[in-house]
Amino acid sequence: MRSARRGARARVQRSDAGAIRLRESERPGQTITTTPTALRALILSAKAGEFDHFVD
Repeated sequence: MRSARRGARARVQRSDAGAIRLRESERPGQTITTTPTALRALILSAKAGEFDHFVD
């Protein structure tokens, strides 16, 4: 994914053990590790608008 600002990219990688690793190209030393189930729940919640109140 490319951000509109400064060409930042989100990197998503699946480990051999099945964990999902997320990091931003501007901060390669910081990684979030989660499960496919938790990432799916986060994406579905965001699509459903459950976090919209944070930007109001």
